[in-house]
Amino acid sequence: MARIEARGLSKRFGDKRAVHDVSFTVEPGRVTGFLGPNGSGKSTTMRLMLGLDLGEGETRFDGRTYRELEDPVRRVGALLDSGAFHPRRSARHHLRMVARGAGLPPARADEVLEQVGLRAVADRPPKGFSLGMSQRLGLACALVGSPDTLLLDEPANGMDPQGMRWLRGFLERYAAEGNTVFVSSHLLADLESFAEHVVVIGQGRLIADCALAAFMAEHGSQRVRVRAAEPELLAAAVEDAGGAVSERDGGRFTVTGLDVTAVAEVAAARRLLVTELVAVSGSLEEAFLNASAASVEYEPDAGRIGAAR
Repeated sequence: MARIEARGLSKRFGDKRAVHDVSFTVEPGRVTGFLGPNGSGKSTTMRLMLGLDLGEGETRFDGRTYRELEDPVRRVGALLDSGAFHPRRSARHHLRMVARGAGLPPARADEVLEQVGLRAVADRPPKGFSLGMSQRLGLACALVGSPDTLLLDEPANGMDPQGMRWLRGFLERYAAEGNTVFVSSHLLADLESFAEHVVVIGQGRLIADCALAAFMAEHGSQRVRVRAAEPELLAAAVEDAGGAVSERDGGRFTVTGLDVTAVAEVAAARRLLVTELVAVSGSLEEAFLNASAASVEYEPDAGRIGAAR
């Protein structure tokens, strides 16, 4: 088991500060998602964690920096660039080279190819791989040493729905075995289904380091779905009590601004029959957009689409 502690990570490119004093902790036994708008510094942060970029601060894996690890391939597996392969060397030969460099037997190459579902194309060069297949090969390289920590930068890029489902299940199982999984992704709906903790940055600064549920509760909108025998009367009463009503559909509508208890009290006070009353949390995408609204690099002007040039 490995605990990651990133402290004071900072990086400048000329006069631009890409990462500014970012600190967070990644615990073993769960998947931690790493979120941020484009250009927020996610990839730079991950490179700083591994010592691939020079900057300030440090990251410790169970108390040691990556450079201090005696056998780093067996401790930390990283996928930061899915295209880092020789274009003509077969997938099997590439992995054998990685295994040999780590002091592992050549047979380990076939084991990880099987693990990521690439055994059938083991003798093909990556030059002809799709992006999704390249991602799987990159993950295989990260797994060669059976590490207790995985750092993955957008591993689902280019994967089809079946591949994303496989990756989600694989990462859940890997974390459940007591390993540490830190994964960046812009596929928020998918990440929401299996991450337990999130680290969020914007414009190189930390926005959140907390449980996924806590992040969504703080930044997402809470809604109440209601079905009533007399929906118009109840909707009017809810609005009188300070709630906002939307998504009217026959006998159903949605309330924001009041929680379930408050809506129930309004209905009881007016003696109106309620047949459905459900609290509905917002999505991770909604929470992320709310939390990072002030951290985007640009905001498209929808009003200018199609404007004359």
